[in-house]
Amino acid sequence: MADLRISPTNPPYDPAIAEAFSRIMPPGFEPLTLFRTMARSPRVLQRMFAGSLLDKGAITFRDRELMILRTCARCGAEYEWGVHVTFFAEKAELTEQQAAATVSPLADDSWNPRDRLVLQMADELHDSAAISDALWSELKEVFSDEQLLELIALAGYYRTISCIVNTCRLVPEPYAARFSKA
Repeated sequence: MADLRISPTNPPYDPAIAEAFSRIMPPGFEPLTLFRTMARSPRVLQRMFAGSLLDKGAITFRDRELMILRTCARCGAEYEWGVHVTFFAEKAELTEQQAAATVSPLADDSWNPRDRLVLQMADELHDSAAISDALWSELKEVFSDEQLLELIALAGYYRTISCIVNTCRLVPEPYAARFSKA
């Protein structure tokens, strides 16, 4: 892999940046390379944190993580996919095999119907930036308008994050999950 295109900031951090890092990172973890890279533009970092959809929303935690993992996987964003698998897959009640399967072509029999809809939604948004009428009809039977808008926003937000981590050529965190080489 080629060298990083934008070097992450290193401590000591500006007090406002240090405070933002302490709010977002779990205890005992250094700020992610993504966050330290984005700190090169404090305004964009603050907007990124403010625009985050990782709070309690209208969708389940599992729905959220499936949309994020599938979007990052489809974008080839191993960095962000690995961070989410490492920090959130267990809480989302995703098995190791299920997390790994978010990188593979969708096999309808390997997911429950709700999971399958979220993954199909991520795929269609990735492929066409839209959702077909057929899938939309299925989604409307399961999800509210509020939930659908949140899922669409997540797909767009994590496509943007994927563009950042891929373009800046961020190397996966040493403790983060990796795409399977199988």
